[in-house]
Amino acid sequence: MKRCTNGHYYDEAKHSFCPHCGVNIDLNLGVTMPKRSIDDDLSKTKALFPSGTGQKTPPSQNDGKTVAVFRKEMGIDPVVGWLVCIEGANKGKDYRIHSERNFIGRSETMDIVIDGDDTISRENHAIISYSPKKRLFRIYPGDSRGLVYLNDEEVITADELKMYDIIEIGKTKLMFVPFCGEGFEWNEEGMKKG
Repeated sequence: MKRCTNGHYYDEAKHSFCPHCGVNIDLNLGVTMPKRSIDDDLSKTKALFPSGTGQKTPPSQNDGKTVAVFRKEMGIDPVVGWLVCIEGANKGKDYRIHSERNFIGRSETMDIVIDGDDTISRENHAIISYSPKKRLFRIYPGDSRGLVYLNDEEVITADELKMYDIIEIGKTKLMFVPFCGEGFEWNEEGMKKG
């Protein structure tokens, strides 16, 4: 088992990163490591007391929240694709996929919330990602006990998603419909065709 910097344990044979938070840094347990360097302290001191002014400037606000690249560049997190429920309690309902990683589960804290099917784990049953650099969608198994199937095949490692692929999670079947890809992509100005 591997432990990420946030303290989650995961099997690195199954996951190339922590399925809880996306971190893949190993912690050395029992070894004390500084949280910041002396250079960090010096840069903060210089920011607070610029030379010659003698006045303190307020530190910048940082709530510590990670922001997706598209959201950072565009100010919004645009839709890059959809999942459409074709079988199960939510038949006919659609779920938006955004750039980077989308965690799927029943919990309201998930990016894609599929309620009404208690065979789906509350958290991290599966993950769907969109890579803006490679214009590629992938599905990953989550860290739950339940399995994920792609076109009736068990998802063991990351599998590439193609248009109209069928994803089965619990008793729910979802069809994948991409928006971004070879013919369209989002950029800082808003959009770019093929």
